[in-house]
Amino acid sequence: MNLPMMLNLGQTALELGLISSLTVLALFLSYTMLNVCDLSTDGCFTLGAAVGAVVALSGHPYLSIFAAMGAGICSGLLTAVLQTKMGINSLLAGIIVNTGLYSLNIAIMGNSSQININKTETVYTKMQALLKGTPLSAYYKLIVALIAVAIVIVILTLFLRTRLGLAIRATGDNPDMVRSSSINPVFTTIIGLCVANAFTGLSGCLLAQYNKSANIDIGSGMVTVALASLLIGRAFLGRGGVPKRAIGAVLGAFIFRLVYTVALRFRMPASMLKAVSSVIVIIAISAPYLKSQLPLLKRKLGLRSEKGAM
Repeated sequence: MNLPMMLNLGQTALELGLISSLTVLALFLSYTMLNVCDLSTDGCFTLGAAVGAVVALSGHPYLSIFAAMGAGICSGLLTAVLQTKMGINSLLAGIIVNTGLYSLNIAIMGNSSQININKTETVYTKMQALLKGTPLSAYYKLIVALIAVAIVIVILTLFLRTRLGLAIRATGDNPDMVRSSSINPVFTTIIGLCVANAFTGLSGCLLAQYNKSANIDIGSGMVTVALASLLIGRAFLGRGGVPKRAIGAVLGAFIFRLVYTVALRFRMPASMLKAVSSVIVIIAISAPYLKSQLPLLKRKLGLRSEKGAM
């Protein structure tokens, strides 16, 4: 593998990592801060891709961003209402919404499993035209992804420092304490899931326009990818303030996509890519536990070697 190919590989992984990191940041808000495991992520991601593609096809590439985020808010609202108002377990609520969104996404795409936007103007083509003739013209996709991630990180950081954001964080830590402080945990849960799913919808929209198509399986496995990326980022940057942890989530998404892209480059069978994702998730989840068990294992091996010497 020569240097230009390696650079191209790294750029592709960085672009896809940045786009998927928006979903990781959504999971960072819902799973880490709010302590809610939202399994509607896959369907919401596809919803954002479908809505974004349809609106872009109608000639409104910028409006597609806000439409996808609005669709994500609706998905998050439905999931939150099922949890907080109808007494449905959070995991089950996510599964129900995810299942229902499959049919909705098919309907949005005109009862088709795929939408082609190859000849449609998107936010990427807009940026490409803006940078035409400049040294940055080859990096227009990367610049769009960087701008989106930077804006989301700033918004998320500022939001979690507001009174409402602090209430959301407190709800995830101790809902009983929040309730005793005259803060409605139902309201904070609804707002938290709506904001998180808005980021997921945005991520799906950007990926659909990046691929110049949206299909019904575009969000398949995104919750797994996001969880693995979140844990990888935590392993590299550890705990800290919101900006540091958010950057860690983006770093984790890039590392995950880099491994995934390398696997594709070495012509790994498509049937094995899900297995690669599963292995990465297993490593990311089990690494902290195995690291904590390492001193104990060393002591056991030391005792055995001493007994053997005697």
